[in-house]
Amino acid sequence: MKKDLIKKYNSKVKLYNYYNKKYFNENYSEIDDSEYDNLKKEIIDLENKHNFLKDKNSPLNKVGFKPSKNFTKVNHKVPMLSLANAFSEQDLLNFEKKITNFLSLKKNFKIYYSVEPKIDGISASLTYKNGIFYKGLSRGDGKEGEDITENLATIKDIPKKILSKNFPEEIDIRGEVFIQNSDFNDLNEKFANPRNAASGSLRQKNPEETKKIPLKFIAYAFGYERGLAVSNQSDFLKNLSEWGFKTNLQNKLISGVKNLIKNYNEIEKQRANLDFDIDGIVYKVNDFSMQSRLGSVANAPRWAIAHKFSSNKGVSQILDIEIQVGRTGALTPVAKIKSINIGGVVVSNATLHNEDEINRKDIRVGDTAVIERAGDVIPHILSVDIKKRLKNSKKFIFPENCPSCGSKTIKEFNKITKKIDAVRRCSSEGYYCDKISIEKLKHFVSKEAFNIDGFGKKIVENFWKLKFIKFPHDIFKLDYTKIEKLEGWGKLSVENLKYSINQKKNISLHRLIYSLGIRHIGLENAKLLSKHFMSFSKFKNLFKQSDFEEMLNIDGIGETQVNSIKSFFSNEANIKVLNELEKVLVVKNAIQNSDDGLLKNKTFLVTGKLNGISRAEIKSLIEENSGKTVSSISKKLNYLIIGDKPTKKKIDNAKQLKINVIDQAEFLKMLNKTS
Repeated sequence: MKKDLIKKYNSKVKLYNYYNKKYFNENYSEIDDSEYDNLKKEIIDLENKHNFLKDKNSPLNKVGFKPSKNFTKVNHKVPMLSLANAFSEQDLLNFEKKITNFLSLKKNFKIYYSVEPKIDGISASLTYKNGIFYKGLSRGDGKEGEDITENLATIKDIPKKILSKNFPEEIDIRGEVFIQNSDFNDLNEKFANPRNAASGSLRQKNPEETKKIPLKFIAYAFGYERGLAVSNQSDFLKNLSEWGFKTNLQNKLISGVKNLIKNYNEIEKQRANLDFDIDGIVYKVNDFSMQSRLGSVANAPRWAIAHKFSSNKGVSQILDIEIQVGRTGALTPVAKIKSINIGGVVVSNATLHNEDEINRKDIRVGDTAVIERAGDVIPHILSVDIKKRLKNSKKFIFPENCPSCGSKTIKEFNKITKKIDAVRRCSSEGYYCDKISIEKLKHFVSKEAFNIDGFGKKIVENFWKLKFIKFPHDIFKLDYTKIEKLEGWGKLSVENLKYSINQKKNISLHRLIYSLGIRHIGLENAKLLSKHFMSFSKFKNLFKQSDFEEMLNIDGIGETQVNSIKSFFSNEANIKVLNELEKVLVVKNAIQNSDDGLLKNKTFLVTGKLNGISRAEIKSLIEENSGKTVSSISKKLNYLIIGDKPTKKKIDNAKQLKINVIDQAEFLKMLNKTS
């Protein structure tokens, strides 16, 4: 008994140490946080029950690794959004064009940007009340962060008390925690790179240990505020300096894409001489009123973008080429390469994109290849050195049959581009292909879908192999007695899993639709569909052609999405999944944005160019006030808003159906606004 306990304990500690090494030394998390936390808890529980179990790598002895639930989770009053990326001048031109179009600005209008080098560190948010540092949060998932106040309080760059008269009554100051390269030289035995060092130091349990690490903080933004008296980003940055915060000396105010590119090139040349790592430059529309009008899409603001620097590269050998089958049946070739460190990250896999890419670059097993890693983009093969090619080298032949189920692979015709897609796909539908099924299940339990704590990708794969699960509804019918007998599982961990699964039996309609993994239906589309159907029952009973045609009237849903949904509902296995899920779940009906907006129960369509306001902005105004926008004239339309050069046919159809035809001024009157 004792011998078996020691063996079980040692295997868990060894696994724990392996995951730590992957995360902190290779900047790669092989398991979900919840799985990691469960493993750590099991080790500590074993040590508490049996005093003969001890190890130097135990969670109770190891310092500098990610803690398990040591920090309270707190909601950010204003979400910490991520940024869209730009890699070229064309990307920046497109970014500025979108801003100009959204705000209906004249072509010669000068947009000024606050230009700020992007430090490769850890984001943090500092809350001040009446000038006193009150709370510090990590970024977390953007909506919810960890309370790391005590660790942040050890950083000398963070003012603890601000006496300036113009300091707001309450404000969340946001910035980056990092370590200078010169300071990192003394720490590189513990950490793989400065970013890992900053992350590991901020997320350890003991603030006294954090205090020993020379962490720095640069401020650059704010979240929630009450009493901030500035109208633009450049003035806000000046205020930050006056209040005692460190700001980036390379910050500038620039107008024009050509000037942005010139500054980008200058900073990139200086990059190697800086005493801290930067991975790009952030451009923010300087004017706060323009930022407010632009707002955000999904999890990123429309008014800011990160211009990433040229990628890091390395040379390695291709050991093998594997074909991975994704949730939508896409066959993705992946090169297995000899492990190589690129920019502080150990890389052992590189994407080959698709069949055409392999043929175009003539990539073969055994080739010596240049590997490129650009920002957070997955590493890929840039080129191969034909001079170093092995004599017995053979051209790689892409499989015509799915490596998982043997079904024929196909390349679809894209109606929009009028071309054959580059991606080859498994023709199997529903859950008949094992690899597709596994990926569908991983998607089903993912964070933006059911988000089941302790049910990560590795557990999906393991339970699949053991034939515990095959379809999504199987997750809610697990045999917990069998799970408890598995290696690495105990009564407590099984109870935790059972609790997590039962907690998710209540779910919103849009999350359920998203979790089904229907091709072309992302989270935003799922939200649009949920508002259209309102209940799971109505969504589940889609069968008439008219039902699918009606979806085309949803603003944001097009023919591609409707065809995908139609394909999904034409499959018997998918229908079975929906019926079984209905038996085990409580699906909450969709809720409208507002019940009492000025445009409640009213639908709108715009034709022609409006004055000083774009289609996207007027759509936002309508939705904010409980109204709906549609994409075509029908009896369900209440108002047709006409601008300059409207479509005559739409006006005629609207009048024929006795729909109210109004101009921009009349629409704004409905909102108690003036043009």
